[in-house]
Amino acid sequence: MAKLFWRYGAMAAGKTLALLGVAHNYERLGRSVALYTAQIDDRFGAGVIGTRLGLQREAQTFSAAHEFRAADLPTDTACLLIDEAQFLTTAQVRQLHQIAVLHGVPVICYGLRTDFQGNGFEGAAALGLLADQIEELKTVCGCGRKASFNVRVDGEGRRVREGEQVSIGGDAQYHAACPYSFYTEACKP
Repeated sequence: MAKLFWRYGAMAAGKTLALLGVAHNYERLGRSVALYTAQIDDRFGAGVIGTRLGLQREAQTFSAAHEFRAADLPTDTACLLIDEAQFLTTAQVRQLHQIAVLHGVPVICYGLRTDFQGNGFEGAAALGLLADQIEELKTVCGCGRKASFNVRVDGEGRRVREGEQVSIGGDAQYHAACPYSFYTEACKP
């Protein structure tokens, strides 16, 4: 039976790089994949999954209004890959779980678990409840400890503690932080 996979990590943990690696592995075996990314994330262009290393792939986009249905996937889809899965709604996570369980298409979701304030994203919370397999992709804080939080900084590198949950583009930047740094600001990126 196919499964719904949830692979999460802090900023710069290599989530998108891992997703593109999975896509490559399926495709080198002659298997088709369907790739989706959040419409809200257009850092690399609309409908583009991109890494900080410069790797990019075109993808379909989803918004909160999108419905994931097995009937909409090409019939030869061997795997469904979702980037920026924290932006999924609870209903979309359930739809993806149904695609895996009822239609036999593995679904692998990659994204953040928490925002810059340490609060969960709706999609991440739903994936934590429904995913058949959960894996943390690890990265390190500036101090070398395991990072599990994300910190937002402004254009001058000052920590931002309040504001909208999502800020893409502009002068907002994010980095991974260990729990100690998240609470004390002792470590710098």
